[in-house]
Amino acid sequence: MQQYILKRLIISIFLIFAVTIICFVFINMIPSDPAEVVLRVRQTPVITEASIAEVKAELGLDKPYWERYFIWLRNCLKLDFGVSYVNPSRTVWGEFQRTLPSTLILALSSLVLVIGISLPVGFFCAIYRDSLFDKIVRAFVFATTAMPAYMIGLLLMLIFSYYLKWLPTSGSGDFKNLILPAITIAMTYISTYIRLIRTNMLENMKEDYVIYANVRGLSQWRIAIKHVLKNSLQSCVVAIGMSIPQLISGTIVVENVFAWPGMGKLCIESIFNRDYPVIQLYILFVGLMFVIFNLIFDIVQHMADPRIRSLS
Repeated sequence: MQQYILKRLIISIFLIFAVTIICFVFINMIPSDPAEVVLRVRQTPVITEASIAEVKAELGLDKPYWERYFIWLRNCLKLDFGVSYVNPSRTVWGEFQRTLPSTLILALSSLVLVIGISLPVGFFCAIYRDSLFDKIVRAFVFATTAMPAYMIGLLLMLIFSYYLKWLPTSGSGDFKNLILPAITIAMTYISTYIRLIRTNMLENMKEDYVIYANVRGLSQWRIAIKHVLKNSLQSCVVAIGMSIPQLISGTIVVENVFAWPGMGKLCIESIFNRDYPVIQLYILFVGLMFVIFNLIFDIVQHMADPRIRSLS
């Protein structure tokens, strides 16, 4: 067990290092010159070669490529990601801290909806297989899986905001503002996990231990809940855990649809404004999340499933 954890830690460290390289290289492959972007943001009337060279020296862009990478990496370890090109009075880390709580609230609310809805619905779909309830849910799963998040958001906005006038279309600050964006993000994941739970339960119902439980005279509900559902949730827990970084990074579209003041909205604004340091931090943050959560839930699955332990 300790050897497996140590091995995964070493692999994760190399992956994090690779993420930093990819993040730095991709941002520096953008054809626009950051020095020109800064001068335009500063509303410099005439951009000359001398002014560009001066800004490059100010930003450290006149140094060799790999030297700039190691300087940037050293600063990242100190949580120094530079200043925003759009608003030089604000640091990139400060903007990140300002918008992160809103994104986490939205992602956490969506996760609660995903678990609270997909678990009981998937369970009853498996218990009442091919019933009217199961067919309706499967039709819903098919429809919502095929629809992109922004379309679901616009439909919800049209129904609940425009026609029924129950909920606001945008902004934050109130619980009502959270409902539509949280449902929009959760819809696709709800569909995925309903299908996953249903499929896993139907497969487990064919196992020998279910036949043995029936022979012992256990009630069907006890077999379904205590044995079938319990064994079906192992892969689901890992899958849901791996969906947490997807939920956080997936808010980028929904936040812009509902004008939710989170990291996704900040990232899109930074892309339009060519605010490279902010984009760079967002990409780095998302990459680190996937590596860290993959490490955590690999270890959790290894501890929970003896079949995996026997193979490692």
